[in-house]
Amino acid sequence: MISLSIAFTLLCLLVPVYVYFGYPALLWSLTRGKPARTHRVDDIQPDVTLIISCYNEAGVIGAKLDNALALDYPADRLTVLVVSDGSDDGTDEIVLGYQNVGITLIRQEGRLGKTMGLNLAMEQVSSDIVVFSDANAMYAPDAIRKLVRHFADESVGYVVGAALYTDGSEGASARNENLYWRYELAIKSMESRLHSVVGGDGAIYAIRSVLWEPLQQRDINDFVNPLQIIAKGYRGVFDSEARCFEETAGDFDRELARKERIVNRSIRGLMRVKGVLLPWRTGIFSFEVLSHKLLRWLIPLFLLIGYAGSVLLAIAGHPLFVLIALGGGLLLLLALVGSRSSRKNELPAWLALPYYFVAVNWYAVRGIVKALQGQTQVTWSSARPGEGQR
Repeated sequence: MISLSIAFTLLCLLVPVYVYFGYPALLWSLTRGKPARTHRVDDIQPDVTLIISCYNEAGVIGAKLDNALALDYPADRLTVLVVSDGSDDGTDEIVLGYQNVGITLIRQEGRLGKTMGLNLAMEQVSSDIVVFSDANAMYAPDAIRKLVRHFADESVGYVVGAALYTDGSEGASARNENLYWRYELAIKSMESRLHSVVGGDGAIYAIRSVLWEPLQQRDINDFVNPLQIIAKGYRGVFDSEARCFEETAGDFDRELARKERIVNRSIRGLMRVKGVLLPWRTGIFSFEVLSHKLLRWLIPLFLLIGYAGSVLLAIAGHPLFVLIALGGGLLLLLALVGSRSSRKNELPAWLALPYYFVAVNWYAVRGIVKALQGQTQVTWSSARPGEGQR
């Protein structure tokens, strides 16, 4: 019985180790020696529609539209649509001021959320390619050129760009989020070479417009939509050279609340397209989704069971689990100290990292529990202070 308890506890503790370290190492091993691109790339110039989603983004929408107009892409092949989810802060009036330079406003009444706004906007799309963006994501001049070149390969259904943070060194929250995002970008690059990058990025990703399916209101578009495309037999690739720039939430509480919403909507979305988890349907991509998403969301459960088992085995006198229990206790203590600070954004790294790790997993649990209870938030306040909702 004791040996079974040891094995089960170790298994639970090893799952997070696999997800955070083993999976990236395995990706590196599987892609080692592969070319940087495993598909055809060409300098094509298809018709493109850039859809910008917003709610109460008066503070940034003008800069975003100027940024869109300055893109290095033929103007006669680029259509810009702005879908406003019932904005009431003057956002729409700013967008209407750009009508004479070819930018179209689509207003959605009733605060239905970003996903329903995209459904509405897609009804007006006639281009070959659609690029999805947020109001605060400022594109590099060649971003769209970099995205669309991958569609020269008929097997490619979506392309994800790299959203980079401009304030990654300003404050503990931004530093932790920037570190995590650099880790994510490395994983995306390896996944793309192996088969497909898992999910999109609402700030910068493109699809073949014919592959769009109207989404349900509770769907998180940049996760469910790419999974639907994979289910149709296409690939999704990542391009680190297709860049946009945005700011982090800049605050631990806002960033954690954002992660709770993402997990809440994503786990429901995966169940909507659960066929991608079947290896006989999607091949090695099913392994990518399982490792990168599903197991990561369940890490808090494995950690809780593993730590509880370690404490019990430590009490029984097993030296290894005494060390694990003490280490886990220290991590929780440091996280608790960090949580009590009224100036979390100024925490030193030795407090910020434990607090960020524990808090992220705790908020992931909240997101999962709400999903299981049937609660899904379809609109929310922007993670950026003083700005709108989506």
